[in-house]
Amino acid sequence: MRVRLWGAALGPALSLALTATAAPATPPQRAAGPVPLERLFDNRAVSEPSAPASADFDGSGNSLSARDLAAAGWTPGRVLMLDAARLRWPRTATGRPDNVRADGQTVRLRGRGDAVSLLVAATGGTVTGTGTVRYRDGSRSTYRLTAPDWRTGPMGTKAVALPHINTPGGQRAERARLYAVSVPVARGREVAAVVLPRDPGPGADLHVFSVAVRDNGAGWTGSWGAGTGGYAKAGPWGGRTLRLVVHSGAGGPRVRIRLANTFAAAPVSFGAASVAVQAADGGAAAARTPVPLTFGGRRGVRVPAGAEASGDPLRFPVPAGRNLLVSLYLPDPVTAAPVHAESRQVSYVSAPGSGDRTGDTGGAAYPGTLTGWPFLTGVEVAGGPGTVVALGDSITDGQGSTAGANRRWPDVLARRFQGRHGLPRYGVVNSGIAGNRVVTDRYPGDGVSADVSGVSAQHRLERDVLARPSARTVVVFEGINDLRTGTPAREVVAGLRSLARRAHERGLRAVVATIAPCGGFPDCTAAVEERRTAVNAALRARGADFGAVPDAEAVPGFDAVLDFDAVLRDPRRPWRLLPAYDSGDHLHPGDAGLRALGESVDLRALVPGGR
Repeated sequence: MRVRLWGAALGPALSLALTATAAPATPPQRAAGPVPLERLFDNRAVSEPSAPASADFDGSGNSLSARDLAAAGWTPGRVLMLDAARLRWPRTATGRPDNVRADGQTVRLRGRGDAVSLLVAATGGTVTGTGTVRYRDGSRSTYRLTAPDWRTGPMGTKAVALPHINTPGGQRAERARLYAVSVPVARGREVAAVVLPRDPGPGADLHVFSVAVRDNGAGWTGSWGAGTGGYAKAGPWGGRTLRLVVHSGAGGPRVRIRLANTFAAAPVSFGAASVAVQAADGGAAAARTPVPLTFGGRRGVRVPAGAEASGDPLRFPVPAGRNLLVSLYLPDPVTAAPVHAESRQVSYVSAPGSGDRTGDTGGAAYPGTLTGWPFLTGVEVAGGPGTVVALGDSITDGQGSTAGANRRWPDVLARRFQGRHGLPRYGVVNSGIAGNRVVTDRYPGDGVSADVSGVSAQHRLERDVLARPSARTVVVFEGINDLRTGTPAREVVAGLRSLARRAHERGLRAVVATIAPCGGFPDCTAAVEERRTAVNAALRARGADFGAVPDAEAVPGFDAVLDFDAVLRDPRRPWRLLPAYDSGDHLHPGDAGLRALGESVDLRALVPGGR
């Protein structure tokens, strides 16, 4: 019998996480060479509530509920798109081996991409381990992986949460978590195998359910995107069509969209979808007949809880700098949805009972309006050199700008890239979320909530930046919300540096912007200004003087610093925004200030290999 030793509590997630399970009575014989993951399964994680003894995930007789997994859409053999990776839930029947306890096994794998993704859970506390990626050319690279415990890990990074745990004494109402984590690979090399981490020791185990090479969207560029800020009440929308208005950055000859069911507890069905260019006079009318979108060759798609769906490539010329209409038909009742709330854009919804109106050219069927973007997280175009991602809070999200005018500073940046010769014409994806923080979560990471300010930048980096198609550069402009709520400057700096380190591990260029002033806003006190000044001094030093930040000299810094503070501040009162740039609340720049930010950026600083 194994003795469980619970690990220390996990702080703000600055790394990914894994877990492990109880040892079988007779360890399987180790294969001589790389074999498919399924041949290594040696643990039973899933049972029916009526037969809990058929599985023992953690060595104490506890297990996942097959009924809960089915309710979430995680059925045997189902391919789950998680952070752009296609991971297959084990095909095995309930009560049969469905995962492997990691102990140095070599898993056969094939493909090229930017990461290897694993579907995991840990038992006995948080587990960290080191493994190896082997390539077809004989080379190899190492990785370090950390995963949270299946019962106590953070909700902000989970792939899915299930409402029950099966125990020897019956089913218990307690959240069980599963996690999708990824590790970097050498770009351009073909993966041949992955060596899993060694057994972490008595009481803890790392369980692996699925593994895949993640295609980072080679040949695709982000034209538009939005981060999911939470899971909120919506609709009800059953039998209605949403017509979402988004603004393209980069253009291209083909298009595909990305839908997300992030943070959800149940699947959502899309009966049909279409794309069109918005008519010149705006509103819900299309310039031409909308073109149907497909998913795996079908008009509709059912997206499991916590997962995503990527549409099939469609021959549809997307013009740069134009509004698009993405229409989504929801055949079943929808009362809550993953949403990006601060859209600064009016979208539309058809009348109750109107059915599938995705093919309508006119807007008469869409009398209702929306002020957020539910479900839709990406519009991607074929070709192009890649994507710059702006990771930020409400200033990046565009709060304070004119609604419907697309005057956010990333919009300005996108137009500059499209009009610039001699530099790659990158697409720019806006991953700003109003109210977001670097270090701590606002949205709790699970359940229906009125707070849609997102999980922390640490927790959403994988989904909102690293998993974007052909991501080349991340620009981080965030931190004022942490400082306004009392987070010490050293923690903000450490969080920003962690984002840079993780971006560098994936081959991205990492650029940071100094934090803008907010004097005059009700909670921007002298203490907040002191902390802001300290963070900016550290960022301007670019790692030369991080003083109280532990081990700072061992952490790679940012490749460039954009001094947004210097652009926006009043020279006579540097703790306040310049009046001409102030939207009026003394925290958010208006159109003129956002334009000044976008125009101040030396585009060469965002190009890999730039200064």
